[in-house]
Amino acid sequence: MVARPRVVVTGNARRWSPSWWCTQLTLRLLGARAIRVSTRHRVSRNAEVDALIIGGGDDISPNHYGQPAKPDGDYDPARDALEIEWIQWALKTNTPMLGICRGAQLINVVLGGELNQNIRSLRKRTYNRPGLLPTKQVWLDTRSTVRAATRKGKLRVNSLHYQVVTRPGEGMRAVGWDLDEFIQATEHSTRAIMGVQWHPEYLFYLSSERRIFAWLLDCVSVRKERP
Repeated sequence: MVARPRVVVTGNARRWSPSWWCTQLTLRLLGARAIRVSTRHRVSRNAEVDALIIGGGDDISPNHYGQPAKPDGDYDPARDALEIEWIQWALKTNTPMLGICRGAQLINVVLGGELNQNIRSLRKRTYNRPGLLPTKQVWLDTRSTVRAATRKGKLRVNSLHYQVVTRPGEGMRAVGWDLDEFIQATEHSTRAIMGVQWHPEYLFYLSSERRIFAWLLDCVSVRKERP
């Protein structure tokens, strides 16, 4: 019997975490095992881990990308430190990695990228109103892995964010944009790393969104097949 891929999923430490439960369900539907990691749920990086998902949540402390903190910022330094360690581990071990919302931002930050801390006043063609339903549009680069994975040139997505990547990290490139031309998806040019600004785990009922997670598991299979 083939062992199910083991995927570490980071997130907040709260007992009730819809993002965790939706991600776990999606991975289970695709035949993988999700392993929860947070400041309350610790897992050794020496354990057998096949892939990594950095989940959404609180703002990243701006000192990680050389900007001053906002007075109303909602930061979690302990979570920042934990997830940065996991990202660095994945980079060192060449472990496939998916970043969701905050996770996409943090991966880029670890690789030297920058963020805009608040884009609300900059929006001209889309609303700032957050929502879990796929009401916003994202256009994908024709040559992108995200487009190949989702099999879509344009996606309808949800939106819970007000921060975005403004400068992708080293090796990363922007491959998805919304109507206001804010970056909505990034991917690495040579590694199995993808970041999406929306929350595909809440859209698991859409085949195009499930395929983002399926891409991660396909990367695991390819990695295991290499001599």
